[in-house]
Amino acid sequence: MLRLRRTVCQTWRGFKTFSCAAVEVKNEPILGFKEGSPERKDLLQALESWKGKTEEIPCVVGDDKVWTKDIRYQLCPFNHSHKVAKFCYADKELINKAILASVAARKEWDLRPVQDRAQILFKAADVISGPKRAEVLAKTMIGQGKTVIQAEIDAAPELIDFYRFNAKHAIALEAQQPLDAPGSTNTMIYRGLEGFVAAVAPFNFTAIGGNLAGTPALMGNVVLWKPSDTAMSASYAVYNILRECGMPPNIIQFLPADGPVFGDAVTASEHLAGINFTGSVPTFKRLWKQVGENLDRYKTFPRIAGECGGKNFHFVHKSADIQNVVMGTIRSAFEYGGQKCSACSRMYVPDTLWPQIKQELLSAHKEIKVGNPVEDFSTFFSAVIDDKSFGRIKKWLEHAKTSPNLKIIAGGNCDDKKGYFVEPTIIETKDPQERIMEEEIFGPVLTVYVYPENNYKEVLHLIDNTSPYALTGAVYIQDENVINEAAKALRNAAGNYYVNDKSTGSVVAQQPFGGARASGTNDKPGGQHYVLRWTSPQVVKATHVPLKEWKYPYMG
Repeated sequence: MLRLRRTVCQTWRGFKTFSCAAVEVKNEPILGFKEGSPERKDLLQALESWKGKTEEIPCVVGDDKVWTKDIRYQLCPFNHSHKVAKFCYADKELINKAILASVAARKEWDLRPVQDRAQILFKAADVISGPKRAEVLAKTMIGQGKTVIQAEIDAAPELIDFYRFNAKHAIALEAQQPLDAPGSTNTMIYRGLEGFVAAVAPFNFTAIGGNLAGTPALMGNVVLWKPSDTAMSASYAVYNILRECGMPPNIIQFLPADGPVFGDAVTASEHLAGINFTGSVPTFKRLWKQVGENLDRYKTFPRIAGECGGKNFHFVHKSADIQNVVMGTIRSAFEYGGQKCSACSRMYVPDTLWPQIKQELLSAHKEIKVGNPVEDFSTFFSAVIDDKSFGRIKKWLEHAKTSPNLKIIAGGNCDDKKGYFVEPTIIETKDPQERIMEEEIFGPVLTVYVYPENNYKEVLHLIDNTSPYALTGAVYIQDENVINEAAKALRNAAGNYYVNDKSTGSVVAQQPFGGARASGTNDKPGGQHYVLRWTSPQVVKATHVPLKEWKYPYMG
């Protein structure tokens, strides 16, 4: 929800007048989609209209829709015989053409008032909130295998909040000015980066792709957006909404591409000014190394922002509320098939509570329905995203079945005949440093280590040192003293840290998201400082009293 207060303040900053209209923004409400609700009716109509269809999606450079010979398809995860989208990969020549077209458009775009650029995002948010909501949700459900509520949280409120709050922060940033002194005024100009920003998006959140491309553009940058192959349909919908809401041609280029080809092309360009990335650690490291190798050719040091996943934990203390533990863990570990950067993947439970927690986890597990989220709204989660993901998770399940330290207590099976389905799986480990507790799986697999109740301090140390990641983590503790102990022990173990709440579900402007260590650069999208990451400020001092003597008074 956006409300503009009409009060305007004008402050003389030497040569520039700033309009400081206050912008009030609230989080977009999450709709319930209950039987008979208007939003459910709209969504069902949208799902029916896209059912079984194949959308054709070109590369877009400026206003030109370009098809190359390298044709690819986005498959529906829960019915891989359905080709959701036909698209093509941009080749090196097209990527370089997009770079030059972007750089040519940069100056004029950067000089536009931030209020004008912000209005495009405000309008896009309103369109996604209203007339385009059902379409974006339907494409996210069909193309990325999300349930109604997971698509709603992601592709509507989160994306809407990114656009509204970041637009608000951009306007507010311009009002943040340095101090003046007698005889002079000082002005901070928030320029876009000199060059282009490469935005590399993941499959698992439609909102992330829209934010990776949209926010740098908001701040006066030109962007090459590489959407995920497995989120192509929803990403293209977001791109078209931005264009329809006033985003000029060449400001955001829509470029599906092979990862290495795109990475090689953008890091080889002298005009690279930034990389905005969400994806795997190996890919991010590769891009960073390429930037390092090419530093001498760049006009400026590129900004590199990345979010790379996690091996997120739930720590349970003997004082924990057991029902809260179980409900939170089921949701965190298994919603969207565990395909969230923040999903709980490792759990630490005291031996005195484990029998009851285990019983309740298994009881809840029996009720989890895995299936087609479009045909059956009671589905809790659907298939994993593609054959590569399915194959990787299957190897982990095979490892769990053969390792002497691991025991599968629920699930453990998978089937890819029709869709890439993996059962929700719960594993017990005897070894807290077994590699299944260290490495990211990105699937519906939860591993539990049961520890002696009184050894919780050692376990907190263990959590901090087991995995290279530090994205999210949750502690379930009622004892205030132990809450404080855990906070100190786990200070660097998570960028988003939850007390008596699950490790997933961050909300824009409430819990800005990101982690450090192998999890990324912790730039906190969803927070007020994120927009500053995509500016190159210039300070201008204007002196109004001429200098009439080069000598200082003490020299007299």
